Amino acid sequence: MTSKSLLLSAALTALAVLPAYAEGYKVALDGTFAPHAMPSLSGGVEGFNVDLAAAIGEKLGVPMEVVAAQFSGLIPALQAGTYDFLVAPTTVTGERAANLLFSEGFMDTNFAFTVPAGTEKMEGLDAFKGKTIAVNKGSVYESFLTDKAEEYGWEVVAYGTNTDAVEAVSTGRADANLAGATVSAWAAKQNPRIDLSYEYPTGLVWAFPFRKDDVETRNKIDAVLECLKTDGTMVALSEKWFGVTPSEDTTIVTPTPGYGTPGFDGYDETAHDVSCDF
Repeated sequence: MTSKSLLLSAALTALAVLPAYAEGYKVALDGTFAPHAMPSLSGGVEGFNVDLAAAIGEKLGVPMEVVAAQFSGLIPALQAGTYDFLVAPTTVTGERAANLLFSEGFMDTNFAFTVPAGTEKMEGLDAFKGKTIAVNKGSVYESFLTDKAEEYGWEVVAYGTNTDAVEAVSTGRADANLAGATVSAWAAKQNPRIDLSYEYPTGLVWAFPFRKDDVETRNKIDAVLECLKTDGTMVALSEKWFGVTPSEDTTIVTPTPGYGTPGFDGYDETAHDVSCDF
């Protein structure tokens, strides 16, 4: 065998033993869901999940191509093989888990109230009894408030956008606004006329979706998420984008045993140590 052939053979052998993710990942998210992903002034998108995708790539030492697209088209495109996985905040449900693999949760999908700045701290739904609460019309938050209106005696006022609902609070036309916890935290961070208030736990989490047959990638990314939860990365991202330091027992800083989201199809309870050695 010539020296050139030996070099070629060695190169092919080296490529053969490289991990499957060595060339990086093509991932996608909804680029209009602030503060998780939103247009940046310099072009492209920025936000919590954009930074999270970059942190995953940095840990693995590979490039991450992040594509912004409409949320409604993300899962079909994933199933068609257009993306390796999604980094969009995706609530894990039984219906979705029947067709997709999920990583462990990277964040709780709680609801949160915002109130006028300087309002006394409020805890529990009872604190909002008899209040006027502004909400985005047609949202899950409006349904939640409407379903409990008789029990808590609050008045629900719906607006076309959550921005308008927040404005109602900051101008004194409503006592509070209810939205997703991260959206509310972002609004309070941007608007000095409102404060972040009580966070209502839903028991649900956001996680990353993968194709059903791609267990290897799911497990790899799941392990990276565990590392990021324990090395301070998730805390730093939460403080940067939400202005919130996570509590110790929250999903954003607490690794989940096994791989995937417990209680849903595709969860693998195989025990493993948390490590940042990739």
